[in-house]
Amino acid sequence: MKNLPLTLPPWPDGKPPPDLLIIAGDPSGDEHTALLLEALLQRQPQLQVAALGGPALAQAGAYSLFDLTAHAVVGLVEVLKNYFFFKDLFEQTVAWIAKHQPRAILLVDYPGFNLRLAQRLRQDGLRRLGGGKIALLYYISPQIWAWKARRRFAMAELLDALAVIFPFEPACFADTTLPVKFVGHPFAAAGRKLPVTYAANGPVLLLPGSREAPVARIFPVMLEGFARYLADRPEARAMTLFPNAGVRAVMEKCLAARPELAAHITLQGVEQPAQGRMVLASSGTMSLACALAGIPGAIVYRANPITYLVGRSVVNVPYLSMANLLLKEPAWPEFIQGAAKPAALAARLRECESPSVREQARIYSAKLRGLLGNSGSEAQGLPSTENQAARWLEVHLLKS
Repeated sequence: MKNLPLTLPPWPDGKPPPDLLIIAGDPSGDEHTALLLEALLQRQPQLQVAALGGPALAQAGAYSLFDLTAHAVVGLVEVLKNYFFFKDLFEQTVAWIAKHQPRAILLVDYPGFNLRLAQRLRQDGLRRLGGGKIALLYYISPQIWAWKARRRFAMAELLDALAVIFPFEPACFADTTLPVKFVGHPFAAAGRKLPVTYAANGPVLLLPGSREAPVARIFPVMLEGFARYLADRPEARAMTLFPNAGVRAVMEKCLAARPELAAHITLQGVEQPAQGRMVLASSGTMSLACALAGIPGAIVYRANPITYLVGRSVVNVPYLSMANLLLKEPAWPEFIQGAAKPAALAARLRECESPSVREQARIYSAKLRGLLGNSGSEAQGLPSTENQAARWLEVHLLKS
């Protein structure tokens, strides 16, 4: 973890006061919210926007205060290791907000940081409904349907409005007073190009995630699984995608331990489109992108053992991947913790060569697009996902 600057940069002199502060702590949140921001600025180009996010939000037009996505961690152990870093960042964020008073704050997923920040802003009298001037909005809900379901009541007390990206989520808040709107999932938007596409002659995609610690645990077993697959198919090749330099360094270290695989595996940044004929993916955003693209494969996940044991005691869902949860079946088989064995992964890759498995993945993809409710929306005269989300945010900014 890099040292944090002594203070976050102030809002530039001579610019109008900030209208909106966006806080997105992981790469997928940064990318999704960048699409929302682009659509919002097309509607309201005069808006002044700051962000604790990543490169996508900066590219979309936000004044970057800090690249929070470069410091993304997940899991109890990893958070504890970086406790003082996040404590300092938290206090500096509160101080920046108190000084510059944006009209609204858009909190994006990242609940460990963002919900605690919402609580603090209420305590400090900065939130609009608590006597202050700032509207607190939330985009991409924490997974209350999986664990910590009672957080919905705290969210209703802390937030002014919530926009969700899965169609079943509004019902999760039906017994609260929080205004919740389904705005569609960015990956399912009409005309949206996914970061991955199916190609019959493409490589095997190895996608261990966007955070350094999980990648260090998951990527080696993916590599070993691919190596066993390669033993019978020496012409095979693979590609892995990295979101930032930190994750790339972890991947390169893992590959250095397997030099015989170097000629078969390509590393590529996530900003470039990728093609694949099958995939091994961790359970994050990219696994849903692969499912929507109809790429057959499997989910592979290994957590810190302590984190896993704690998680198993509080998480109440039948599947880890969102595609499987939406479909209510293991359409993409899940290999978790001890089940994530190289032999099992190699066997699954061999299964994915079957035309019937590929066709089934295509059928699942079509079902997912229907469930997410955005396919063909523009053709029907309905707003695209980006515009639905931007309009939601615009309405609440106008209220503030």
